[in-house]
Parts: sequence; C-alpha cells; structure tokens
Amino acid sequence: MIRIGIYGYGNLGRGVECAIKQNSDMELVAVFTRRDPSSVKLINENVPVYHVDEALNMTDKIDIMILCGGSATDLPVQTPYLAKYFNVIDSFDTHAKIPEHFANVDESCKAGGKVGLISVGWDPGMFSLNRLMASSILVDGNDYTFWGRGVSQGHSDAIRRIEGVKNAKQYTVPVEKALESVRNGENPVLTTREKHTRECYVVPCEGADLNRIENEIKTMPNYFADYDTTVNFISEEEFNKNHAGIPHGGVVIRSGVTGKNLENKHIIEYKITLDSNPEFTASVIVAYARAAYRLSCEGAVGCKTVFDIAPAYLSPKSGEELRKSLL
Repeated sequence: MIRIGIYGYGNLGRGVECAIKQNSDMELVAVFTRRDPSSVKLINENVPVYHVDEALNMTDKIDIMILCGGSATDLPVQTPYLAKYFNVIDSFDTHAKIPEHFANVDESCKAGGKVGLISVGWDPGMFSLNRLMASSILVDGNDYTFWGRGVSQGHSDAIRRIEGVKNAKQYTVPVEKALESVRNGENPVLTTREKHTRECYVVPCEGADLNRIENEIKTMPNYFADYDTTVNFISEEEFNKNHAGIPHGGVVIRSGVTGKNLENKHIIEYKITLDSNPEFTASVIVAYARAAYRLSCEGAVGCKTVFDIAPAYLSPKSGEELRKSLL
C-alpha cells in the first residue's frame, strides 16, 4: 500500500481523500491542517488529523505527501520546505512562475534525497501534456487552449472582495465563433477578448450600489478589463440552487499541416468536461502520486513535472496487463 498524507484540507484536499478511496493500492494515513484539528471532519473518520506543525514527526509513516494549498502564497513555501523530508506532489498553477518553483523544489529534493512532482492537474498538467505531444507531431502549426465553460475560483474570489458583494461566482466561457474557426483549421490570431467571455453571478448585500459593483467588476485590471463581461445580480436562493458547484472544463487544439506543399490540414483536440474541478484535479494528482512513489522506489531524486513521467507509471496495472488491455 502506498501511504498518503494530505497537507491542507479544503476543496482539493477533500477531493484527494475521495480519489484515494477509489485506488485500492493506496491508503490515507494522515491529514495535516493549519486549523484546529478537532474542527476538521473527514469523510473517513478513522483517519487522524494533525496540526501542520506535527508533520515532521511522521516522515517514516508517509510515502507521498500531497500538498493541497494555494499557488499564490502556500505552495511556493510549503513544497520546497516539505520536499526535504517527504516525497511530495503539488498542483502549483501559476504558469509564469513554474520554472522558479521547479528550481526551489529541485534543490530541496536533492538535499533530502526525495522526489517532488509539481504543477500536476489538468492545466498545468493534462493540457500541458497534450500541447507537448500535439506540437511534437504537427510541427508546422498552432496551439489553442480554451477554458470553460466553468467556474474560475480566483476570479470569483476577486468579485467577492468588492464592497457590497455577499457572494459571487464567475464563469469563463469560450467564444464559439473563435472555437469554430480553430476547429476549421483557419489558424486565427485571437486576442484575449476574442477567445473568452466572462459571466458573473452576484448576490449583493442589501442596499448595495449595483451600478458601482458592476462597474468595479468590468473595469478590474488583470481580471475583467480585457474581456466582454456580463454581470447578473441574483438572489441568495437562486445562487444556492444554480451556482453551488465548481464545474469546469476546456479544450486544447493543435492545428497543423503536412505534405510536400503543406497541403493537408490536421486537427488534434483534447477536451474535458468536469462536474467538479477540485475532484478531477485531485484524481490526476493521486495517479501521479503513484508515479512519484514508483520513482522513489527506483532511487530517483529531484523535482519532476508531468513531462518527465512515463504513462505506465500512472496505472496500478502491470506492464503486461497494459500491453494486453490498452495497447
């Protein structure tokens, strides 16, 4: 059994607990939280919950520590720190800072003789793999990534921080005209505004200035100013009924050409549609946790990404079983 620890127990941590239950070669041995451990209720009440300060007392009881914190402030600190003592895996998703994060985790892994896997999920993660494979096959072409229709947790949080907002969800929506153009092999050059729109569903506080809130949303730099944005004010009852979930999805497309005169067009498309973003992300992470464990057993050391992992390492099946059933 691969012994798993969860470090952080929010939406992603709960998703990881669910995913571990579906994998018969894994067991959850501990959850670590910054909250009062007695206030954290797990799905499996038999699994102990500890404060994060106690994690280093269990280095001999955990094969892989899955880090479930946020990319903004948690993972840049937590992953390099814990990588000295555990094999670790995280879902760090700030794309521009991945090289820096990789270097920091790699240094810690090598100091402690451990394996670290970073930026595991669906983007970065599964989408990254598909971009790599498709661009390697169709050398002369263009990559396109569309996200949604789905909830952007970061954008939703940004709206909730506006004065007068009681609750909010924001959906990222691909522009169908742009998507159709890409699928037709037209290789369009698309601006940010031309690729996605943003739909906001906002529960205002009683007496709030709706015009001010809408203007603050639509003009918010780095979030909404570069997009066509629709703001819908709704009741708390409607919000709880229609917007309680965290769905997401998206598509990666490679449009390329081959032939003597590059006369033949080809499209490679990878699409996901998710009822629960954190639960799907957790399922990806748990599969890669198996790979990290296997690499560690083979004596590997250092930081890795999804680009470095052979697909067979993700599966609980043997190489013989995979060749017989899937190849």
